[in-house]
Amino acid sequence: MANQSQGLNEDRVACLIGGFIFLLGMAYFWGVDLIGWICKMGMWVGDPMKCFKAAHKGYMEGWQALICTYVFVTVMLAVGIKLMRGNVFRFIIAFTVVYFIAICCYVIGANAYIAANPTQIAKMGVPWALGLSTEAGLIVALIVGIIIGNLFPSVVEYLHEACRPELFVKIAIVILGCELGVKAASAAGFAGVVIFRGLCAIVEAYLLYWAFVYYVARKFFKFNKEWAAPLASGISICGVSAAIATGGAIRARPIVPIMVSSLVVVFTCIEMLLLPFVASYFLGNEPMVAGGWMGLAVKSDGGAIASGAITESLILTKAAGNGTNWEPGWIQMVTTTVKIFIDMFIGVWAFVLAYIWTKHFDPEAKKGRAMSWGDVWDRFPRFVLGYVITFLIMLGICIVSPDLHKTAAQISGPINGLRTLFFLLTFFSIGMISNFRKLLEEGIGRLAIVYIVCLFGFIIWIGLFISWLFFHGMTPPLAQ
Repeated sequence: MANQSQGLNEDRVACLIGGFIFLLGMAYFWGVDLIGWICKMGMWVGDPMKCFKAAHKGYMEGWQALICTYVFVTVMLAVGIKLMRGNVFRFIIAFTVVYFIAICCYVIGANAYIAANPTQIAKMGVPWALGLSTEAGLIVALIVGIIIGNLFPSVVEYLHEACRPELFVKIAIVILGCELGVKAASAAGFAGVVIFRGLCAIVEAYLLYWAFVYYVARKFFKFNKEWAAPLASGISICGVSAAIATGGAIRARPIVPIMVSSLVVVFTCIEMLLLPFVASYFLGNEPMVAGGWMGLAVKSDGGAIASGAITESLILTKAAGNGTNWEPGWIQMVTTTVKIFIDMFIGVWAFVLAYIWTKHFDPEAKKGRAMSWGDVWDRFPRFVLGYVITFLIMLGICIVSPDLHKTAAQISGPINGLRTLFFLLTFFSIGMISNFRKLLEEGIGRLAIVYIVCLFGFIIWIGLFISWLFFHGMTPPLAQ
C-alpha cells in the first residue's frame, strides 16, 4: 500500500486519470457524448488554427476545443497532483506555460511541409514535404525542451512542478488500450492466415530481438541491468511504451526509460525517411513482406503505420505501372496487425520481467528469501494493468457486434486526441529535465551508439528475415 502521508505514486494516479477518461468515453455507448469536444490535432497548411478541431463534428471551433481541453486536462492533473501531495497552485501555473509551449511545438511539426508523406502531398496541396508525419511535433517539443532545459535553468526551476514525463506517458499508455482494442477488433475480421502469421512473427521477433540487444548492451558497452533491460525493450519491442513498462517492472530510476524514449522518437523519424523507399525498391514483388517489415522495424505506433502507408503507396504505384492493380489497404493492414500484436505483448513482457527481477535480482532474493507472487505483483507496473484492462474491455465490446464496433471507433477518436496530447507533454517535459552534462555522465552517447548498432546492424535485417519467413509469397487480392 502507498504511504498515505506521502500520497499516491504516479503509477496509481495514472491509472485513476486514465480510467476516468476511459469511463467518460464509455458513456457514448448510451448515447451521451461527454468527450466529443476534446481537441484533436492534425496536419495543416496555410492557417495554423487548422491544426485544431473537436474530435466529433459540430461541437465547437478548433480553438475553443483547444481551450476546453486545456481546462479539462489541467483540472484532472491538479487532482492527481493533490493526491500525490504536490503543490497544486504551483503546478497549475507551471502547467499552463508547459501546455501552450508544447502545443506550439506540435503545430510547427504538424505543418504539411514537414509532416506530409508521399500519400498526402497532393491532398494537402503542397509541392513537397519532408514526410516525417505529425510525430515530428514530438521531435520539435523534445528539441525545444532541451534548449530551454540547458540554456535557461531559471525557467526550468519555475516550471519544474509541471515537468512530469512519467505521469504523462503512463496516462497515455493506459488510454492507449482503448484505441488498441478497437484496432485489434478490426484486425480480427481479416484473413486468418495473416493474423496467425503476424502473431508467430511477433513471438519470434521478441525472443531474438530482446536477448540480442540486452547482450550487446551488457557485454560490449558495459551497461548495467538497469540500463540494458529498458534499452532492449525500447529498441526491440515497442519503443516508448515498452521502455516505460520495463523501467517500472525492474524499478529503474526514472531517467533510464525517459532517455530511451527520447532516442526512440528520434530514430523513428530516421527509419520513416529510409525504410519505405528501400522496401518499395527491393520488395516490389513481395508487398506483404514489405508491410510486415515496417511493423517489425519501426518502433512507434504512428511511425510504423505511417511507414506502412508510404510503403503501400510506393509499391501499388510501381505495380500499376507494370500492369498489376492490387487492392489498396492490405499492405498497411499487415503493418498495423503486426504492430497490434507487438503492443498487446507489452503487458506480458512486463510481467515476465517483473518475475525474473524478483526471483533473481532482487536484494532479498540474493539473501536467500523465497520469492512470492506478492513480490511480483508489488513490482508489476500498475499503469500496465490499466492499459490491459482498457484494451480487453474495448476489444470484448467491439467483437460483440458491428454496431458496437462502430460506436467504439467514435469513442477512440477523442481518447486518441488526449493520448497524443499526453505524449506531446511527455517529450517536452523530457527535454526540460534533460541536463546534457548529467546525461553525458550517465552515458547517453553510448546509449545512442548501442541503438544505432543494434537497430541498423541487426534488428532491421532480422525483422526483414522474419517478415519474409511468414509473409513470403502472399500478395493482396487484385482490385475489382
